[in-house]
Amino acid sequence: MSPADGAGDPGTLVIHAPASGERVGEVAITTPDEVRAAIARARSAYEMWRSVPLEERCDRLLRFRDALVDRADELIEMLVKETGKPRQEALLHEVMPIVDTFTYLSRRAPVILQPKELPLHLFKHKKSVVHYVPRGVVGVISPWNFPFTIPMGDVAAALFTGSAVIVKPSEVTPLIMKLTKQIWDSTGLPADLFQVVYGRGDVGSALIDGGVQKIVFTGGVATGRKVAAACGAALVPCVMELGGKAPLIACADCDLERTARAIVWGGFANSGQVCVSVERVFAHREIYDALVERVKALTLELRQGNPERDEVEVGAMTFAPQMDVADAHVKDALGKGATLVTGGQRHQPAGAPGQFYAPTVLADCTGDMMVMRAEIFGPIVPIARVDSEEEAITRANDSHLGLNAYVFTRDRKRGEEIALRLEAGSVLVNDVLTNHATPEAPFGGVKDSGFGRVHGDDALRDMAEKRHVMTERIAAPAHDPFWYPYDAKRFKLLRKGLTTLFAGNGLVQRIASIF
Repeated sequence: MSPADGAGDPGTLVIHAPASGERVGEVAITTPDEVRAAIARARSAYEMWRSVPLEERCDRLLRFRDALVDRADELIEMLVKETGKPRQEALLHEVMPIVDTFTYLSRRAPVILQPKELPLHLFKHKKSVVHYVPRGVVGVISPWNFPFTIPMGDVAAALFTGSAVIVKPSEVTPLIMKLTKQIWDSTGLPADLFQVVYGRGDVGSALIDGGVQKIVFTGGVATGRKVAAACGAALVPCVMELGGKAPLIACADCDLERTARAIVWGGFANSGQVCVSVERVFAHREIYDALVERVKALTLELRQGNPERDEVEVGAMTFAPQMDVADAHVKDALGKGATLVTGGQRHQPAGAPGQFYAPTVLADCTGDMMVMRAEIFGPIVPIARVDSEEEAITRANDSHLGLNAYVFTRDRKRGEEIALRLEAGSVLVNDVLTNHATPEAPFGGVKDSGFGRVHGDDALRDMAEKRHVMTERIAAPAHDPFWYPYDAKRFKLLRKGLTTLFAGNGLVQRIASIF
């Protein structure tokens, strides 16, 4: 049974735990009229919230941060039940980064969003300032793999910039947002400032069409194209984070133990259902055999089972159809000559009747295999042998996706040089996955991985509306010489001025050198 099967009521999403199949809870699907009403309420809340000084908004939002800390155990338990991920991952990958984000923005938002005066190079008599003002209502359409940390990072950015926000969680994992909304309401903060609507794609469409001022979407490429098209038709600015196919380059001089452990953790965390999972390994021939053997040994040490009951490293697959995707990748790779190192099939741990796929390592992988080209989103790590770093860079860039990439080498300078040649939004040297948890760093992709960024100073400013205000430093004359009427004499003077100002080492060039 899918985690979001209805129990006979087409207006309800009934959620079952992917690790045990037990019923976890349900939510009522939001109708289009209810979506429009939610947007109207959010807009009213925004009108109040935007008038609250930024520093005071920061102080108020810390009440929500504190409530999240106080009720962290509830959040963790719900994440474990609803997604099937281990308890430690629910804490470290979901709850803690959001608590940190609210803490960080409470201190930094007033600095990041302060008005910025532009030093004009020519019109020195004018004052030009960019202000960052609230947009209005922001819509967040979020995925099922990290149903708390992904949307709540965008929620935080919207709220700190002064906007209201509405989240449409995945129909596969809506219960964590239901709980989060309850925690929000318990703080006394305006209930309509942060709302949640539930359902499938049509609810997301209603959110876009309902008159929001920005959309942040995280999901697959095919759906992202449709969302971006809908945003374009409605002239709604959007951010698209559409998945990845992260390569890991293991150089000949890499720390073999750290590299192997990074591959295992980076490939199997959250059962591989991570947009920045290690999905392709290019290992230098000098260390290839030793690396494969160490990855195999570490993988065989992993415990897989029901995280509600047992201490495990690898939990269940959240979304049942991904089991079929994993099977297809393995079958295609083996049919084209890959070597099965370990795993390669569905797994039924003792006492865990849910959705499990064994952590899988494939060796001798080639570029024509599906597992090296299409996003897996499952616990499969394919490893390829390369003869040089140049070959690894070329093969790493041979992808339609470009979200994250990883380089492992003892030569940090060389690692940075390789990083700058990789076509990805973020490149980590001697590390994996952790960049999404750093609120200072921009996160997003290139190519079909999408456009725009979340997190980081620029993304916070982009969550706001840029308003440029230009004023006179000195009183302007009633009759501006550049205004009407036009005449030949004035044109002649202006034409002469063009040469004086710009030709060669003209006046503008000399003024610029002074300031």
